[in-house]
Amino acid sequence: LSGSLALLADAGHMLTDATGLVLALIGASIGTRAASARRTYGMQRAEVLAALSNALLLVGVAVWVLIQAVDRLRSPGEVATSLMLAVAVVGAAANAAGLLLLRRVQAESLNVRGAYLEVLADLLGSVAVIIAAVLIMLTGWTPFDALASLLIFALIVPRAWTLLRDVVDVLLEATPRGVDLDGIRQHMREVAGVVDVHDLHVWAITSGVPVLSAHVVIDDACIRDGRSGEVLDRLGEC
Repeated sequence: LSGSLALLADAGHMLTDATGLVLALIGASIGTRAASARRTYGMQRAEVLAALSNALLLVGVAVWVLIQAVDRLRSPGEVATSLMLAVAVVGAAANAAGLLLLRRVQAESLNVRGAYLEVLADLLGSVAVIIAAVLIMLTGWTPFDALASLLIFALIVPRAWTLLRDVVDVLLEATPRGVDLDGIRQHMREVAGVVDVHDLHVWAITSGVPVLSAHVVIDDACIRDGRSGEVLDRLGEC
């Protein structure tokens, strides 16, 4: 109705984020299901799959916004700035409320962090639309609308890339960020009775659920004296 591509891009972005929040909710719900003989870790990675879907949706929106913005720069159209400004203000208020709801728990889950970052970018996008509307009102130069759309594109891409990278790391069972594998190996070797550590692996089932496996060689005296259980306890503490 307003003829604003920036407002349409922001609305499309918010629709994608709303879909992402629903996916996050479904993923978190499925992830709480108990483990079974078939799925010994349960459904915890449902959260990661939801985050992957979310990232792909963001990429799709970003590509669409970029194509439309370039086309609009070539042939600018009329924009109803009053309607554009009013809707953008309502959108900014909604995003600010969502941001407050997600702020506390966003550090605890990859899924929720993705949703938090999306809402934050939505808020910035709405602010960009508001600024564009004001500038068009003051100058009459409608390409500000397309430039605001490109800014929304710039907000989407880094978040989509970061979320996608984190999801791929989990799915490829990469060593979680902040984990020093060599440090862990050395710490295990320092446990009394341990001769060596082989096949050390650290990965994450889902965000916040790291797992470690290793083949630990202990000396003959531990086995002869029946102290292998004690060594295992100390390794568990390590």
